[in-house]
Amino acid sequence: MLKTVWILLGIFLAPLAQAALPFAVATVEFREVDQTYAAEALVEAVRQSTVAAQISGRIVEVNFDVGETVKKGQVLVRIDESEARQAVAGSEAVVAQARANLQNARQHYERTKQLLAQKFISQAALDKAQADYKAAEAQLAAALASAGQAATTKGFTAVMAPYSGVVAVRHVELGEMASPGKALMTGFDPKDLRVVASIPQYKLADVRRSARAQVEFPSFNKWVTATAVTLLPAADARTHTTRVRLDLPEDVRDVYPGMFARAHFVIGRAKKLLVPAQAIVRRSEVTAVYVVDAKGGVVFRQIRLGESAADGMVEVLAGLSAGEAVALEPVKAGIYLKAKQ
Repeated sequence: MLKTVWILLGIFLAPLAQAALPFAVATVEFREVDQTYAAEALVEAVRQSTVAAQISGRIVEVNFDVGETVKKGQVLVRIDESEARQAVAGSEAVVAQARANLQNARQHYERTKQLLAQKFISQAALDKAQADYKAAEAQLAAALASAGQAATTKGFTAVMAPYSGVVAVRHVELGEMASPGKALMTGFDPKDLRVVASIPQYKLADVRRSARAQVEFPSFNKWVTATAVTLLPAADARTHTTRVRLDLPEDVRDVYPGMFARAHFVIGRAKKLLVPAQAIVRRSEVTAVYVVDAKGGVVFRQIRLGESAADGMVEVLAGLSAGEAVALEPVKAGIYLKAKQ
């Protein structure tokens, strides 16, 4: 009876001893998680473009810089419109002249018809008047087209954003000369991003069957579930790999084109021993955790890790057993351990 009481007391005192520690602890346990295949990937924008000049002229305005947000239709760069304005004025003068010539030709044609009816002139004179009238109409149409082209060219002096986004690169400075085809600014839409990875051909069947994946951003320890997985119907003849696109949700923060990522394609389910990533300590080439025993003692133990899992967990291959407790605040656990020595 007395032995049973001491056993029960030990069961209840173990959690109490851990609760008295100045840091939080978690229990290492087996969990059934997705079995994944990891591949390195890069972030790219679905909509990324470089706007270029369509006319020549000096740049007189640069309204945005790198990192600034631009709305659709806002003027990014303005080019001096003096030459374009003179071209518009000249084309308008040509249109006015063509209208006057058309009016004169119309009146002459009407008078010629009346004279022919009175048999004062020949049919050949009427044909010539009609031909002059049609030529004047054609000249007016050509003048109007030229004026429209000049007005369109004048509109090219204001280079506007084709869609809302963020400026990634500014290629010009105020006062530089622009020429047709010269790059002015590069921007992308941060709400429409994706990750591109290359996978070997022997994994294509597994990836296609599941069509589920998660994207890891190691730089800030963030995981995102891909909204769609698309296998491109082409393979690289040199590496024998196939590119896969993983669409990201719109609410992803701090992600931009060119950033390194890691794609985790779900290919099945497996039971793994997991430990919280925040409990892991990395010192040079040593990977370890602070293990807390039932009496509240703390031991620094080296472990060997496997693949990262979702929800901030990491697979443990060696060094820990299911049911053991680890410190979730390694710094506090290390201070506590030194104080006890």
